Formats: sequence, structure tokens, C-alpha cells
Amino acid sequence: QLQNKILILTICAAGIGGTFQYGYNISIINAPASYIQAFMNTTWQERTGAPLESNVVLLLWSFTVSAYPLGGLTGAVVAGPMAIMLGRKMSLLLNNVFVIVAAALSGFSRMAKSFEMIMLSRFFTGVNAGVSMNIQPMYLAESAPKKLRGAVALTSASFTALGLVLGQVVGLRELLGGEESWPFLLASNVVPALIQLTALPWFPESPRYLLIDRGDKESCISALQKLRGTSDLSAELEEMLAEQAAVEGQRAKNPWELFQNPSLRWQLVSIVVLSSAMQLCGNDSMYFYAAYVFQEAGIPRDKIPYVVIGTGSCELITSVTCNMIIDYAGRRPLLLGGYIFMAGWAIVFMVALSQQTQISWMPYLSMACIFAYILSFGIGPAGVTGVLPTEVFDQMSRPAAYMICGSLLWFNLFLVGTAFPFIVKSLAHFCYIPFLVVCVCTALYVGFFLPETKGKSFLEISEEFKKRNFKTKTRAGFYKGPEEIKTTTL
Repeated sequence: QLQNKILILTICAAGIGGTFQYGYNISIINAPASYIQAFMNTTWQERTGAPLESNVVLLLWSFTVSAYPLGGLTGAVVAGPMAIMLGRKMSLLLNNVFVIVAAALSGFSRMAKSFEMIMLSRFFTGVNAGVSMNIQPMYLAESAPKKLRGAVALTSASFTALGLVLGQVVGLRELLGGEESWPFLLASNVVPALIQLTALPWFPESPRYLLIDRGDKESCISALQKLRGTSDLSAELEEMLAEQAAVEGQRAKNPWELFQNPSLRWQLVSIVVLSSAMQLCGNDSMYFYAAYVFQEAGIPRDKIPYVVIGTGSCELITSVTCNMIIDYAGRRPLLLGGYIFMAGWAIVFMVALSQQTQISWMPYLSMACIFAYILSFGIGPAGVTGVLPTEVFDQMSRPAAYMICGSLLWFNLFLVGTAFPFIVKSLAHFCYIPFLVVCVCTALYVGFFLPETKGKSFLEISEEFKKRNFKTKTRAGFYKGPEEIKTTTL
């Protein structure tokens, strides 16, 4: 029991200052939106004597919101070198500096009469989220035993969902979402950072990193003993030593080297498709729609924030469920099921939206669709996507793979955030058509091309992909055959 205790505490210590922050910081910005916009206006008026036009306020607000994914993109790019040079655990600890700076900036912004400080704070918060979204799943999957690897790495998604819900709760008017208290709401993200700084140093570094990157066998064994609580580690150590031998003499790869390496072709295509689909499938846009749909369904305006907490809780419940079943059900069925269900719900949702005013019970159907869509996303795509780069890449390619994944994730988040209002404007009720196409295409890709990684060692997974990458090569080889013969006759 003790062995699991250390592993569980490591997961909690990494999660609370890691992906928890991503979810928390996405949702706390929604509650004080109108107050911050008013603050921008009054601040500007005090400086220049003239108020801002409403579209300029909106522009400043969208800058503030998009500073977060921009920071995330920066974080995703620096996460790779950080993970290689400082190690997984040290990177997570240092990452808290960004949040502490951000909390100080937003906490004192009203006192300093500067809305620029809020924008800057959102950028730093983004950097923190970008780093933790990449390093936490890597750290946890490398520290977990093979049979629990999926469930352990998937806790990253559960912490994101937990952060989302807690952010929605803390953002209620009764707590920190009021007009007077919004600077404290934005600065409240310093609490999880301080918890992580006090807790995480007590737990071991990733054993794989210690052995394969640092070549430090003693530290690796002591880290493993702590995590497993047993001294019989021969089988696991043998597997790691085989992995070490496989990458002997190699150095950590850069992202562009992955694109040039033909033996990583299918791994790369898989993570590019799945990381992009995770943001382009329209799950985050459901939150955008939630308030409008709930209002149409006749829920009083002041009660809507409480119902929105229900949507966040949906994602939390499913990601915890997914945690329990991923190592039984496997990765593919969860991804496939998630995207197929989302495609189905997207169609129902568009029909319901178009009939919203004609049929009295339609708003309730669209409300059910929102919950169903978020549930389908939570059961597969939300969690499994973050686990895959750890499983399909070797130790030397892994940080670079996460850099590619993370950059795509944040770029697409920015893209959807910017484009969605325009999509709604031009397609009206049928705004989910682009998302529907993404879900169908991703489901097809998973169905036809993605191998199952459940219960396999990292080396076995590499071998399976090697077969795929090699198979396409031999076909090309046969195709060149006749040409070569021609040249010999000349």
C-alpha cells in the first residue's frame, strides 16, 4: 500500500501546480470580464480625460484573453529544453516562478491603475500552463509502472478539469467574483503554486530521466524504490536498461529533427492529428455557447453561473472515469468512441439550435447536447491525447515531441478563440460544421492508423511503429525496382 501512496502523492504534488493551473486560469477570467473592461475604461479616462469607445474596450479585452494562449505557446517551446537540462521535477518547480510573478502583477493592477499589468500577468500565467501541460504528463508517465501508465499520465486531464470547476466556483459573485474582489480572484492562482513548491521537493525525479538522460543508475534505483515501495525491481530495471541501450550515444533531439527522421513518420503524424483535433473539435466553444443556451432554456440569468459549473463538473467526472478504465479499455476505443459521439452530438446540436425558437422543448435538447458533447470529449480525447506522446516516442525524442504537441495545442486554442465569433456570425446555427468535420476525420484516422499502446513497454511500441514506417519504405523500394534494372542495362 505504501508504494502506491508515494506514487499517488507524487501525482497530487505534480498536478496541483501543473495542469490544475491550466484549467483554473482558463475559467477564472470569465467571471470578472465586465469589471475588468470597466476598469480599463475608467483607467484610460483618468489618464487622458476621454473614455474609450466600446469597440476599443473589446479589442483591449481580446488582447488580454489572447495573451494567455500566446504565453502558453511560449511555455510549450521552452518546456522541451527545460525538461532536458533541468530534469522533469526541477522544471515543474521552477515553473511556479511565472505564476508568482503573474499573481503579483494582477493582484496589484488596480492599485497601480494599470490594465497593462493584467495583460502581462495573463501572458506569464500562459507560460506556466504551457510548461506544465508538456512536462507533467511526461514526468508522471515516466515515473509510473507499465500497467498503470495510462491511468497515471491521464491524471493530468483530471487536474485540468478540477482546475476548471474550482475556477468556476471561486469566480462566483459570493466568493471572489464580485466587483471589489476581482484582483484577488486573478491573484488566487498563487495558492496552488505555493502548495507545489512546498510538496514536490519531497518526491523523486523521473527514474527514466535519471538513468537514460543522466546515466545515474544509483539515483534511478533509489527513485524507483521510493515510487514502488519494493526492492524487487529487476524486471523494470532490465526494461529501462534495454531502453538506455537502444538510445546509446544519441543526444536529445530537436523538434525539426523529428520531421526529418523517416523512422518517426507515423508517430509524428499521429500526435499532430490528435493534438490539433483536441482544440479544433469545438469542446471549448461549447463553454462559449453554454450561457446563451441556458438563457434560452429559461434559466434565470443570475442562476446561469451555477449551471455552467455543472458543465465543468461533467468534464471532471468523465476524466476521472476515463482514468479508471483507460488501462482496461485501451487508448484506441476511448479516442474512437469520444470522437464518434462528439460528431453525433454536433449534428443534434445544430438541428436543436436551428429549431430553438420554433419548438418549445428544443432549448432543453440543446442543453442536453452541451452536457453530452463535453462528456464525450472528457471520456477519451481530453485525457488520452496527452498520454500518447510519452508512449509513442523514445526518451530522446519525447521532449521535442511534447514541444510540437504543445505548440499545436496553444496555436489552435488561439485560432479557435479568434475565429469562433466569426464562424458563428457567418454560419449562425450551423457553426458546428467545421468541428463536425474535424471529429469525423479524427475518428477515421484513429480507426485506420493508430495502433493500441495499452500494456506495452516503450520498446515494444517503438517496434510496432518501426514496422509501419518500414512497410511504406519497402513498398517504395519495390516501385523503384524496374528503374534500377533499366540503368544497369545502359
